Amino acid sequence: MAESFLLEACVDSVESAVNAERGGAGRLELCSSLLEGGLTPSQGLLQVVKQYVKIPVYVMIRPRGGDFLYSDQEVDVMKKDIEMMKSHGADGLVLGALTEDGRVDAELCMEFLAAAQPLPVTFHRAFDMVRDPTNALEMLASLGFQRLLTSGCDNSALEGLPLIKQLIDQAKGRIAIMPGGGITERNLQRILEGTGAQEFHCSARSSRDSAMKFRNTCVTMGAAFSAPEYGLKVADVSKVRTLNAIAKNTM
Repeated sequence: MAESFLLEACVDSVESAVNAERGGAGRLELCSSLLEGGLTPSQGLLQVVKQYVKIPVYVMIRPRGGDFLYSDQEVDVMKKDIEMMKSHGADGLVLGALTEDGRVDAELCMEFLAAAQPLPVTFHRAFDMVRDPTNALEMLASLGFQRLLTSGCDNSALEGLPLIKQLIDQAKGRIAIMPGGGITERNLQRILEGTGAQEFHCSARSSRDSAMKFRNTCVTMGAAFSAPEYGLKVADVSKVRTLNAIAKNTM
């Protein structure tokens, strides 16, 4: 097993970023809209998070929810976001793009990587929607991505464990493979032992009630499946600590 493991926490607020660092996270993935799998955060959020934490902050570059086939206008937005996040202190970026037939969009990814230089870039879970994971991994390694975040092309990293192990064996250290998707205190040890991964990705969140005293329960701000108006989910210091302890005991 690895001599040490790195926990990357997916966060969408300053509070969650601070809690994740306090709990022992080694890196942050900064997003907005975690209900949609994570979208590009605001520049203001990045700047304030950087004021409060010392660990590296990797910023999600994803202009909308849904698929990973982007229009020319969306590509323009992504390139502008890369430029702006670099100038506001991002330590790395997280992005991905696919072709209409489910392959890594190599041409577009090359453009993104060039725009991101010299920052390291993680290819996100767009990978879990590819047609051929073996070929996709070879493409990502050859393009120069530092890391791949994946659930093993399944609903969770636990369910995708066999493929994650296969990808780690295939990568041979050319690109880091980071399991993510549904990782909790209950399944982390099995995932680490079953894959040989040296880092993992989780949100480690708990729910807490809003501080609002007056509540209009007749109105919601989003769609039918949006988050509750008077409930918040934030990274939980104790959960992050527990996950780190499990990883340490797995060594």
